[in-house]
Amino acid sequence: MARENVEVAVMFADVSGSTRLYETLGDEDANRIIGKVLAIMSRITEMYQGFVIKTIGDEIMCRFVNANECVRAAKEIQEEISSGIQGESIPIMVKVGLHFGPAILMEDGDVFGDAVNVASRMAGIAKGSQIITTQDTVGLLDADLQDMSRRFDKTNVKGKEEEIVVYQVVWEESDDVTRIEMSQDTEEDEVRYLCLDFRGEKNRIASNDKRTFVIGRGVQSDLLCPARLASRTHALIEFRRGKFHLLDQSSNGTFVKTDDGENIFLRRQELMLWGSGYIALGEEVSKEDPKDLIYYVCE
Repeated sequence: MARENVEVAVMFADVSGSTRLYETLGDEDANRIIGKVLAIMSRITEMYQGFVIKTIGDEIMCRFVNANECVRAAKEIQEEISSGIQGESIPIMVKVGLHFGPAILMEDGDVFGDAVNVASRMAGIAKGSQIITTQDTVGLLDADLQDMSRRFDKTNVKGKEEEIVVYQVVWEESDDVTRIEMSQDTEEDEVRYLCLDFRGEKNRIASNDKRTFVIGRGVQSDLLCPARLASRTHALIEFRRGKFHLLDQSSNGTFVKTDDGENIFLRRQELMLWGSGYIALGEEVSKEDPKDLIYYVCE
């Protein structure tokens, strides 16, 4: 069989939680819904000049000539699925992993090789409603798609010596929530330390610590927070220009309530921290249920 060395974008997309769907609805209804989802994903793939290689159970594997069309197709798949499946009342979530890279294209349209292996790994990382890709792929995207992409994690891929930097394409529109950049009184004094207290575990970050401090539910996080709506790499803390900055990296957002009365919501934004207050991952700050709150103090 003829084969050709090519560079392609490979995408895997599958229904999140399909096992539970079968358990809840039974085989007939679950098969019907998954069939509708696969049809939607196939149609959108072809709209963006993609080629459906195969479907495997609740998963679709596709290839595209370039990374832009692949990501735009993934974004439209998420938007359409999130708006509901026609004739069905149960909400469905899809997880997508993709990568652009070298592959071997077979005569029958199938592909093998690096692009497939990395895309499959990205799909394994993705959770419901997420689009996960690589730093190399993001570097090939148009500016508007790069603006939607946020560093998410690092991971190992079989056959590669170095870790791959993982990105999330945050496709959801931002909610209409008031956001502020900073308090106007915070320009005065340089902060030397940021103290974080989570369930009695204390972290003291010094201003001369040049590394990025990671908050999330991933095991490699500097502050491991298993909150219900937390992402693996949910937020970052960096020290710049005399202040500590909180950078949201998540799909559900980060909430901050300062002790001087400000309420701030961040989604793919950053906030210069001042004073003291509470940080909550993915849901609003509630002192009635404080177990997942992070208390911070700038010193």
